[in-house]
Amino acid sequence: MEFPQQQKPAGDSKITYPPGVKEITEKISNDEVVKRLKMVVKTYMDMDQDSEEEKQQYLNLALHLASEFFLRNPNKDVRLLVACCLADIFRIYAPEAPYTSHDKLKDIFLFITRQLKGLEDTKSPQFNRYFYLLENLAWVKSYNICFELEDCNDIFIQLFKTLFSVINNSHNQKVQMHMLDLMSSIIMEGDGVTQELLDTILINLIPAHKNLNKQAYDLAKTLLKRTVQTIETCIANFFNQVLVMGKSSVSDLSEHVFDLIQELFSIDPLLLTSVMPQLEFKLKSNDGEERLAVVRLLAKLFGAKDSELATQNRPLWQCFLGRFNDIHVPVRLESVKFASHCLMNHPDLARDLTEFLKVRSHDPEEAIRHDVIVTIINAGKKDLNLVNDQLLGFVRERTLDKRWRVRKEAMMGLAQLFKKYCLHHEAGKEQAQKISWIKDKLLHIYYQNSIDDKLLVEKIFAQYMVPHSLDTEEKMKCLYYLYACLDTNAVKALNEMWKCQNMLRGLVRELLDLHKLPASEANTTAMFGKLMTISKNLPDAGKAQDFMKRFNQVLGEDEKLRVQLDTLISPTCSCKQAELCVREITRKLTFPKQPTNPFLEMVKFLLERIAPVHIDSEAISALVKLLNKSIEGTADDDEEGVTPDTAIRSGLELLKVLSFTHPTAFHSAETYESLLQCLKMEDDKVAEAAIQIFRNTGQKIETELQQIRSTLIPVLHQKAKRGTPHQAKQAVHCIHAIFCNKEVQLAQIFEPLSRSLNADVPEQLITPLVSLGHISLLAPDQFASPMKAIVANFIVKDLLMNDRSVGNKNGKLWTSDEEVSPEVLAKVQAIKLLVRWLLGMKNNQSKSANSTLRLLSAMLVSEGDLTEQKKISKSDMSRLRLAAGGAIMKLAQEPVYHDIITPEQFQLCGLVINDECYQVRQIFAQKLHLALVKLLLPLEYLAVFSLCAKDPVKERRAHARQCLLKNISIRREFINNNPLAHDKMMSLLPEYVVPYMIHLLAHDPDFTKPQDFEQLRDLKECLWFMLEVLMVQNENNSHAFLRKMVENIKQTKDAQCPDDPKANEKLYIVCDVALFVIVNKSTACHLESPKDPVLPSKFYTPPDKDLINDKEYLSSEARTVLLTGKPKPSPVLSTVNKTLTVPGRRVYNKTTGSDSNTSTHSQPSSPVTKTRDVVTESSEGGARENEENPVITKTDDGKKDTVTSDLTTGASTIPKPRRGRPPKATPSPLANEKEGGAGKGRKRAAPAQDSAPSGEPNSIKIPKAEDVTQILDLQR
Repeated sequence: MEFPQQQKPAGDSKITYPPGVKEITEKISNDEVVKRLKMVVKTYMDMDQDSEEEKQQYLNLALHLASEFFLRNPNKDVRLLVACCLADIFRIYAPEAPYTSHDKLKDIFLFITRQLKGLEDTKSPQFNRYFYLLENLAWVKSYNICFELEDCNDIFIQLFKTLFSVINNSHNQKVQMHMLDLMSSIIMEGDGVTQELLDTILINLIPAHKNLNKQAYDLAKTLLKRTVQTIETCIANFFNQVLVMGKSSVSDLSEHVFDLIQELFSIDPLLLTSVMPQLEFKLKSNDGEERLAVVRLLAKLFGAKDSELATQNRPLWQCFLGRFNDIHVPVRLESVKFASHCLMNHPDLARDLTEFLKVRSHDPEEAIRHDVIVTIINAGKKDLNLVNDQLLGFVRERTLDKRWRVRKEAMMGLAQLFKKYCLHHEAGKEQAQKISWIKDKLLHIYYQNSIDDKLLVEKIFAQYMVPHSLDTEEKMKCLYYLYACLDTNAVKALNEMWKCQNMLRGLVRELLDLHKLPASEANTTAMFGKLMTISKNLPDAGKAQDFMKRFNQVLGEDEKLRVQLDTLISPTCSCKQAELCVREITRKLTFPKQPTNPFLEMVKFLLERIAPVHIDSEAISALVKLLNKSIEGTADDDEEGVTPDTAIRSGLELLKVLSFTHPTAFHSAETYESLLQCLKMEDDKVAEAAIQIFRNTGQKIETELQQIRSTLIPVLHQKAKRGTPHQAKQAVHCIHAIFCNKEVQLAQIFEPLSRSLNADVPEQLITPLVSLGHISLLAPDQFASPMKAIVANFIVKDLLMNDRSVGNKNGKLWTSDEEVSPEVLAKVQAIKLLVRWLLGMKNNQSKSANSTLRLLSAMLVSEGDLTEQKKISKSDMSRLRLAAGGAIMKLAQEPVYHDIITPEQFQLCGLVINDECYQVRQIFAQKLHLALVKLLLPLEYLAVFSLCAKDPVKERRAHARQCLLKNISIRREFINNNPLAHDKMMSLLPEYVVPYMIHLLAHDPDFTKPQDFEQLRDLKECLWFMLEVLMVQNENNSHAFLRKMVENIKQTKDAQCPDDPKANEKLYIVCDVALFVIVNKSTACHLESPKDPVLPSKFYTPPDKDLINDKEYLSSEARTVLLTGKPKPSPVLSTVNKTLTVPGRRVYNKTTGSDSNTSTHSQPSSPVTKTRDVVTESSEGGARENEENPVITKTDDGKKDTVTSDLTTGASTIPKPRRGRPPKATPSPLANEKEGGAGKGRKRAAPAQDSAPSGEPNSIKIPKAEDVTQILDLQR
């Protein structure tokens, strides 16, 4: 608008001053000006808007006070007084100001604004006048006059800047209130807020300014809250230009937009009503850094404690969640970090976050997987209700992460949760139950190969699960009930942990013993071996070796250190003593000037593993007391979540394990008295554990505890005669271990038992057979001769060669232990007795071993039915086959008997791993692995695993491969660590298994047609199953060595039947297949072999130097088939009768007519049901193992139907191939049919018929739904 020209006092118009006030001119002094102005101020203060006469009277004075003399006066007091006068003038003359000039009004308001800076000093004498000025301006809203000025924005900007700069913590509420009134009136009554004015407000919210002047921040915050309805549009416009249009030049605050949004949101979310959709746009930006900034901002907004943004703006929330899957790693990382605050502050959003955290827990970036764990654990530590089971499941998965940092974080996080909620019960029993799985999971990790994992589990156990800092009673109570609640695998892991620690203590003890011997080269070599073994039990084996050598050197120089270490590993060392020893050893090895000492850290790792921080004599006494309370019923068993029976049984098992590792701690009458009470309990497991504890710890009972001895002996005798088989075994071993007159004691058991043997009552035979077998094993000199008569007259003739009862003809190949007939259980124990008797004698002077081996072989050839009377059930025959195979394997562990085991007997034993019964294959493979891994069995038995390539069950093949890897690894490690082993390379070097494997496969009963493609492919599968593991690395040119070995075999003959051309041809064909595999899988095999292989004379004749066998026994067509793996033809039956998988056995034919409706299986498609493509299919279905299995097929719609073959059709039955030693004369198939059975031997999958009867497809029966459900019920 146009302003009229400024009024000026007329030349003749006099300025009227208030009474008593003289004229104010430039000529008077400042003091006088101040004095006169004060009176003017007083006058204006007393005037009100209704004083029209005075207003007119002093109009010229008002105009005069706005002159340049006053507005630019250098005196601060003058300016203040003039400003007060002007403020009053605006009040008095409102709503019309006496000043009408645009420029003059601007000058006046800028002048007044400058005076407001005086508000800063509240201690100033003039502060009250400044406050009066502010109050007057705010009350009258004087600045609103400026709205009519074109450049009013300059005035407002200056005013806002002034007020924000002067506000401080010395101002009271009134000052702040007047400032707010003044500024809010400008914002709310104006036409809008310009960007420059908005900047003067928003700049106070930026973190840097906020920290400099908290009061200015509070003022801006309150101002925005008060003016939210008006200013929101201006804010939205600002962010729209910066965020959407990218006009960063519109404001100097553009680079702080995300900080401002965060602050504005915390002030009032309504300020950002129109801004949030703009953030959704920025979340989808192509610039990764820009998305990162927006994610950081929104993380704070969504995660704020009282934020309701996620519920109010679902589209933005969903868009934000999408950034968890962002391609930019920092964005994903920031999203994951946000989740922690969100879970803590907004539990209701946990469900939305869970799926995204699941994906990120598998993120390829280690840091992101790590932060997912930190996020979940931090929330869980604050409140377990904040994390659901699924989130905890992600942490559980990451305990097996490939990266150590992630695994460690997951394990430590779970340990902290366990200690907080399960150990200290900070959230009650219900929450403790929710994470009760943690204890098992943490201990399961001890099964991992990494030593870092094992060490961390030990640390977690000592600090979180059973804190060693607790007093003994509390600590043992914690251990007692923890052990009772662990699952089977966790218990095994914990036992293994104690075993490993005990083994390491033993190594350190042996090292100290070597230090006591005089220095010598042999001593140094022995020390080096111990140090290498110790190093393998510490992290970073390379560095550990160097540090252990250094530690060993320090031990040699410091006798006091050796004494401390010797005390630490002493069996009598108490937990408190151990703590002092560790502290003292650590002090001696500490170097103050070194900030980090990796050597000391490594020694600490060793000390932590060998120090007895939990178990000593006091701890065992505390455990025994807890056990007594459980027996008496006065313990807190139910409160701890276990039944008294479980507590007692697990408590005894715990003591049993500790009796192996800490036997000395048990030497007290009180402990043994409690164990005697356990022996009298009805629970067989409890009594068995108690006997074993006596066996492990009772060496001093006879000399120091006579009363215990006199009570114990009759109990042991009773258990040996009438206890359970396990109790009888432990009782015999206990007597042998702890009593000096063991011969007399054992004779008192042997004689009555040997006289009371009665095959007509098999139920009462089992325990006596166990006791007699173990007595003959432990005291062969005393009882070998009497046992011979028992073996000949009773065991073999009366028991094994007679079938008194008829087995259950239910067609099952395996039943539970409870369902096995007592007679068969007795026969199994009789076989074990034979083995123990022979192992005790350890000689074959009487040729008893030959007779026994022939008996066991006959047992395998007859499929378990030694008498061939067909009285024994299929499941019982499976038990006897397993016992016979295991017996041969057990005898092979003794060198004297291994030498007399013939190749035929070895083959019969090995073929048990291809038994028709799944459980027989499974248990036999486990026994074989355990004996091989302990280096108890000769190398040739490792070849048996090659037959596992034929197993139809994927899990069994995988298990066999793991066994091979483990065995080969152990043998290589043994050779590297034992210099003397180089003299026994033929029995240790894994590559030497190849000649045994080739010989075994050449005599495989399935290998009947040397040029049959299917059988050749079987051979290739078996050979590659072993060679694949052997050829993982080409150590010392081993590939060439393998090739040379196989070529050498072709220059020999089969020692088992050297004059049989067919047998030798089969041997050479297997060699050619092996060479084919080696050459096709390795380019280095044609190099020169490092040495000439030696072949086992038991299996091969000496090579004929005059004869060179360079004939190729594989046809070119056969080589093509082996190379290309051309698919096998699919006969009609193969589309219907697929192998069943659960637990995954192969299909076997039955030819005996009597049981055809109960145990006969439909014809398989081919003998190669073992191969990978067929077996994969066999892992899909589910059926009862070793029963009349249904056949699972797929219908057109892809669903599985269960069908069974109708065996009542007229289809001809193919005779089963023999398993084991072939008969002298092979009868024709027709003759077998007429006789009702095939030749003897192990049963294998029969070959497919070339054509199926036309009626076969129509004979398929589909069971009812309930029948199918029953059939598919798994039985293991």
